[in-house]
Amino acid sequence: MWGREREANSMYKRLLPRDHTNIVDVEDNSALVQNDQDPDAANPSWRLSFPHVLVATISSFLFGYHLGVVNEPLEIISLDLGFNGNTLAEGLVVSTCLGGALIGSLFSGWIADGVGRRRAFQLCALPMVIGASISATTTTLAGMLFGRFLVGMGMGVGPPVASLYVTEVSPPFVRGTYGSFIQIATCLGLMGALFIGIPVREIAGWWRICFWVSALPAGLLALAMGCCAESPHWLYKQGRSVEAEIEFQKLLGGAHVKLAMQELSKLDRGDDTDSVKLSELFFGRHGRVVFIGSTLFALQQLSGINAVFYFSSTVFKSAGVPSDQANVFVGIANLSGSIAAMVLMDKLGRKVLLLWSFFGMAVSMGFQVAGASSYMSGSVALYLSVGGMLIFISSLSINRDHEPTA
Repeated sequence: MWGREREANSMYKRLLPRDHTNIVDVEDNSALVQNDQDPDAANPSWRLSFPHVLVATISSFLFGYHLGVVNEPLEIISLDLGFNGNTLAEGLVVSTCLGGALIGSLFSGWIADGVGRRRAFQLCALPMVIGASISATTTTLAGMLFGRFLVGMGMGVGPPVASLYVTEVSPPFVRGTYGSFIQIATCLGLMGALFIGIPVREIAGWWRICFWVSALPAGLLALAMGCCAESPHWLYKQGRSVEAEIEFQKLLGGAHVKLAMQELSKLDRGDDTDSVKLSELFFGRHGRVVFIGSTLFALQQLSGINAVFYFSSTVFKSAGVPSDQANVFVGIANLSGSIAAMVLMDKLGRKVLLLWSFFGMAVSMGFQVAGASSYMSGSVALYLSVGGMLIFISSLSINRDHEPTA
């Protein structure tokens, strides 16, 4: 993480102001000389921006939680709401939130640019609270589907805005590490959903508690975001340079405000001169990058990992593995991959980890194919299948931490 100090140092020393004077006084020059001699002096404290990043990742925690919240309770929900045995209805309960997420993600950029990052977080928390409350109190399949759809709309808005916000409020030398927090928060949310669903077979109506619980972090996100800094990048784009300086002071400290504003000025001028046409994303100079990034996303989804997160309890139960133990191992494998990615990201680079994660996924597929072979005994086949699945989850978690971003 700290190996990128020199990169951060060079970034903060770029001087290309637009709204400030072009003359740098003697004190500023002496400060820059000191920064060259002492790289640590050029880096703002990560502690100032850390609370703001932590609040933003609550949206990713909620994303992971709602991915897994129906995993364990699905059978009980189908019994209570009267659609037991209807595989279509069960699939809709699982996937309706993804339909809402598709709608939310289409508008996430427009919302973030229109009302700001903080308001976007608060707007994504609102349907999550309402949707979770409807799902927790409903007595019909239609009510469950409507609640899940509202939750999905919040899921579609939150994580994209979180990625944008974390990038804009983080000091450059910890930006990669802070970016990994988004994936770790998603893993923790998934683990939380799997763990909280364990008592669902022993306690009547426990599945309703599972939905009620998700309303608490959503409400916390809406309230805590009111105390967080707005993105200085967004404020600067709105022509509110004075407010952007105030937010930079909260995030980086007063000594780094001027240089950060100068960097914003340079980035803004680069945006004006280097515009990209939509057609270039498909056929022009950016087409290859877009194709590679889109292919990586597609391969992740086509791997079938969503079925694991949604139906792992049912699958492991059919294989003779207790669902509560299976869910624990799924959560641990998912989290361990994200932590490994966070530790190794700045040491090995994104490309190396992407290659090795895909290699791990290929090996895990080989284990599962061997486990399905008729030449394997029952116990060996079980270990190969379950072990391969856990390796796959861990490898995919590393892979997701290095998804291409704009």
